[in-house]
Amino acid sequence: MSKYRFAVLPGDGIGDEVVREGMKVLGAAAESCGFDYETKTFPFGADHFLETGETMPESVFTEFLDFDAIFMGAIGDPRVETGKLEHAIIGGTRFKLDLFVNLRPVKLYHENLCPLKGKGPEDIDMVFVRENTEDAYTRIGGIFKEQTPDEVAIATMLYTRKGCERAIRYAFETARRRDKEKKVTLVDKANAIRAQDIWTRTFADVAKEYPDISTDHAYIDAACMWMIKNPEWFDVAVSPNIFGDIITDLGAMLQGGLGIAASGNIHPGKVSMFEPIHGSAPKYRGKNVANPIAAIMAAAMMLDYVGEPKAAAKIEAAVQENLTNGNITSLSAGKKPCDEIGDMITASVRA
Repeated sequence: MSKYRFAVLPGDGIGDEVVREGMKVLGAAAESCGFDYETKTFPFGADHFLETGETMPESVFTEFLDFDAIFMGAIGDPRVETGKLEHAIIGGTRFKLDLFVNLRPVKLYHENLCPLKGKGPEDIDMVFVRENTEDAYTRIGGIFKEQTPDEVAIATMLYTRKGCERAIRYAFETARRRDKEKKVTLVDKANAIRAQDIWTRTFADVAKEYPDISTDHAYIDAACMWMIKNPEWFDVAVSPNIFGDIITDLGAMLQGGLGIAASGNIHPGKVSMFEPIHGSAPKYRGKNVANPIAAIMAAAMMLDYVGEPKAAAKIEAAVQENLTNGNITSLSAGKKPCDEIGDMITASVRA
């Protein structure tokens, strides 16, 4: 029997509640599919910071290397300076573990969840590969003469050939594994941001190695338009960090909202981190009204990554069943209790 070790970081706000439901469903999948696991929960987040002054100690990033994967809830709290916890915990994990792929599936399970008229599950099934460790997120820059009339803010968008190439190659490999349209679309803004020409040239070079995969290209503004007009055109898309961050939230709305969208922060073959893409929603903390589906789907992604595709498929099928059989008719906060949604999906996994 396979056994895995998962690091769990519930984080802030609704993180604890959605993580609890995600782990509940993961437990049912383990029982059903015959594998074992153990977890260690880490306290890092706003409450821990306000009590101790500690964000995330360096020793934890080393400890993470002893796990098969990391399961994170949500980070962010209005009691703490904006970005402080996010950069130290989420950003720290991404950068220090070199999790260079942010993988975001966009898949519609029921047409009633989609805000687009006339679009159904057959039209919205795509995967975004967002480069995850470069671009403006490197925080190279700063603010000079703050709070004066001469204030200047500078941020550097940094791209390396290595960074572009490994993200692009992962996108081509993903298209090959999906075996659907077998198409990879590059999304950038190289016509206006000429530094992004490194993406255009690297994409063309890597594409030569994948003659079985077709390619397309769209500037980010046009790509957003096509996402709304013709989402069925997308199979796998790859993009620089900042644009991938934006367009995948647009994609999340096409599948039903942030409460259903999951992501993986991945370094192939190494410990990686999985999380819902929604925020911590501190106003809903402790009220049992958060939608845990995104966290449950993040657990499914994590299981697929560590080598349990049957369990991942079982969880996805259970989510789809409950979104299509009338059990879950709305994904808005409070329409159905968080733990009740978790119970329904758990029961479907066990069935």
